Amino acid sequence: MHTIPPLNALLDVPLPALASGRGPLTGETLAVKDIFDVAGMVTGGGNPQKAAESPPAMHTAPAIQMLLDNGAKLAGKSQTDEFAFSLLGQNAHFPHPVNPAAPDRVTGGSSSGSVSAVAGGLVTIAAGSDTGGSIRAPASFCGLPGLRTTHGRITLEGALPLAPSLDVFGWFAKDIALYEKVGAVLLGADAQDFKLTRPLFIPLLEHFLIGEAEDAAYRKMYATVCAHLGQARSARQPTASMDDLYLCFRQIQGFEVWQAHGAWIAAKDRGLGPGVRERFEYSSKIDRTTYDTQTRRRDLFRSELGDLLRDDGVLILPTVPGAAPLAAAAFDDLQTYRERMLHLLCLSPLSGFPQITLPLGKVHGAPFGISLLGPKNSDRALIRLGRAILDKSARAI
Repeated sequence: MHTIPPLNALLDVPLPALASGRGPLTGETLAVKDIFDVAGMVTGGGNPQKAAESPPAMHTAPAIQMLLDNGAKLAGKSQTDEFAFSLLGQNAHFPHPVNPAAPDRVTGGSSSGSVSAVAGGLVTIAAGSDTGGSIRAPASFCGLPGLRTTHGRITLEGALPLAPSLDVFGWFAKDIALYEKVGAVLLGADAQDFKLTRPLFIPLLEHFLIGEAEDAAYRKMYATVCAHLGQARSARQPTASMDDLYLCFRQIQGFEVWQAHGAWIAAKDRGLGPGVRERFEYSSKIDRTTYDTQTRRRDLFRSELGDLLRDDGVLILPTVPGAAPLAAAAFDDLQTYRERMLHLLCLSPLSGFPQITLPLGKVHGAPFGISLLGPKNSDRALIRLGRAILDKSARAI
């Protein structure tokens, strides 16, 4: 299986003739991350053995079908990091997708082909997923908006799981106006009319920025957000330390990953790429007692964050520590960045609350995003808020 140059974003596989309806997405083109079933296509999950052993899907994943029914036209399957178990966009089995906004840097993953296809103009919409950051990190790295949705709000039926209590459906779009249009199709109305008027920040989170240039770039984005929302107030840190929350995320994810894929992985050598192989090995060693302990820690964190946000709070934070790492960086340096990144990214999946990254900044000539994390099920309100901030910022230029 090959990928189509020059972006290496879309898989070079035949497309079935799928009908599109008419609706708000008519005229838009759609790429689908290769963890979602599309009728008549194999779901490979970024692993050649998995692809070879899987029959073509009988049905299209319901969330993908919604996009097609509302007018989007399928343009292709997009590359994913192996089993969606990475954050960098470098699958050992394929030429790596190119970051159109910073070609010497990684796209981020695991929704790597999807973000590359949208940022590079191959399609206008691309479906992806976010377990530990696989919408938010690529969006920040490639200069796009990206929402991690409230857990469970959009169905993941017909998707290859990674860690079900953390996995969510996500998407990229060419601009925030189209992003909002897709959100209306997939999300429906918010359960209530959220007024996200109380901006908050946790000072500790800003310590994960890499250096002075990143701090300066973040200050500018932060000022732009506060010019719209008003001055943010400092909020208390969660009971658990950031290291504890990072470990909580990793161990919950690892246990669920092994439940989902352990039997298949252990059956024989699956040729897993570097990083992915070690993460599966780590996952295999997490026992039920550890998982249960970390689930209780997650419950406490979710409760604390819910109490902090109530139904009007929005937490402002860096999406990631800085620009995308250089694609040629050493493996160990990439893994160090990944761990630092997860300290910021893990709050939304652990809580299950939505978080949107906005492409408001640049550092070292590359895109750099800022995030807003809102109350459970405030997804549409977050997108509207994000659009208002981006539109105001654009008018100010």
